[in-house]
Amino acid sequence: MQQILPASAHAGRMIAVGTGALLLVAAASSIAGRPQPAVPSTHPVRVVVVGDSLSTGHGTSPDEAWPALMRKDPLGAGFDVFNAAENGSGYLSPGDYNGTFGTQVEDFVTSDTGVVVFFGSENDLGYAAPDIGDAALAAVTRAEELAPAAKIIVVGPPSYTPAPDPALVDISTALKSAAREAGGEFVDPIEEGWISDDFDDLIGPDGDHPTVAGQHYLLEHIGTRIDQASATAAAGMQGHSQPQ
Repeated sequence: MQQILPASAHAGRMIAVGTGALLLVAAASSIAGRPQPAVPSTHPVRVVVVGDSLSTGHGTSPDEAWPALMRKDPLGAGFDVFNAAENGSGYLSPGDYNGTFGTQVEDFVTSDTGVVVFFGSENDLGYAAPDIGDAALAAVTRAEELAPAAKIIVVGPPSYTPAPDPALVDISTALKSAAREAGGEFVDPIEEGWISDDFDDLIGPDGDHPTVAGQHYLLEHIGTRIDQASATAAAGMQGHSQPQ
């Protein structure tokens, strides 16, 4: 036999149900309104290497160039490395295929690039340092236009002796100024003493290009900079891809 509840009981039950529903809606709204932790991207960070014969493997082989080694090294996990380097090229010096660092940027840097590394170049010796600086600023600025979220790392040319060529120092100084003006990171191999303390093991018989050990040395020194920049680059790429 169905029990007939007084009207007040029905009203109380409806109020309880309504209150519970409101609490659920409020809780859901509160959760939705909270900032949610970012989901780490599973996509590799695209890295473009702009450079000269120090990055092509000239003197060893393309497979032994430090960008190629990075693809196989644990240090390169999470990166998709594109090597744009061309023998003989610089910011002003045309390479074997008439390319410069500026044309390498145009050919390889895309909107989804996370890190751009410029490395070199002593090939610009003979050009005026202010002109090299202007060309470097133009190349870095163009890279930033093509890849707005990318981290830019400008690595100057190394010296193979503790007493560097003054003209090489002038190039390094011009590149430092250009990198800082553009908001990029500058790495100074001359100041840090790259290669000069172990020339015989790191540079091949031609006296100019790295041995396999030298390429591993470059990977260690440049790869760590890329690794440090990658977290910021990945976050920047994720933020850049979010709808506004």
